[in-house]
Amino acid sequence: MCGRYASSRQPDELAEEFEIDELRLQEPLTESYNVAPTNDVYAVLERPPRDEQPAGERQLRAVRWGLVPSWAKDAKIGNRMINARMETVAEKPAYRRAFAKRRCLLPADGYFEWYATDAVDQKGRARKQPYFITPKDGGVLAMAGLYELWPDPAKDEDDPTRWLWSCTVITTEAEDALGRIHDRMPLMVERERWDQWLDPAGPGDVGLLTPAAPGRLEAFPVSTLVSNVRNNGRELIEPLPLEEAWG
Repeated sequence: MCGRYASSRQPDELAEEFEIDELRLQEPLTESYNVAPTNDVYAVLERPPRDEQPAGERQLRAVRWGLVPSWAKDAKIGNRMINARMETVAEKPAYRRAFAKRRCLLPADGYFEWYATDAVDQKGRARKQPYFITPKDGGVLAMAGLYELWPDPAKDEDDPTRWLWSCTVITTEAEDALGRIHDRMPLMVERERWDQWLDPAGPGDVGLLTPAAPGRLEAFPVSTLVSNVRNNGRELIEPLPLEEAWG
């Protein structure tokens, strides 16, 4: 499961990191330390060649988190399609076409998971301690994703806003060190495999996807302020002293 993440890097930083050929952005997104489903997020992708577009052009775009299949009758379906399981992504009708030729990378500083502790609240429910999971070296997390284009039937064909771009994060079983927090984690694409993963003419191959190498990520407790999507600031990813964290 990946339901929240942080994304604070600017387009020029991402353009250099991912060797972007063209920024397809109306305006830069606001840095966010509490990215939530239905928010616009950055996606690195390559589009098939067009008359006016050279082959292999790598783009940085802003897309909505929550994939809306091209055949969907309503965009609201995307609200529950923020993650796609690696085990079924190549077969499920909602994802298989995108997996075949609309693969992307979703850059992140790190992501959040909630751990059910032994502590209980006033209603007797287990208190959940949020953790931030991020590369130890401070680098960018290149999460494996898929994107889709959905034509809004309520808009005219010549309306430039008719097409909704959306995405989903591909997940897998969490490695042992992180599985104690949550049993799922986003899949990563290693730098040397970016070209293969993004190539729309290449075959979709789950073999290109791997959990982060053991020891590459670190996880630490953070403030419960992140549990409210209205909170958004760098303090959300600051380590919480262990004595202040729930068990």
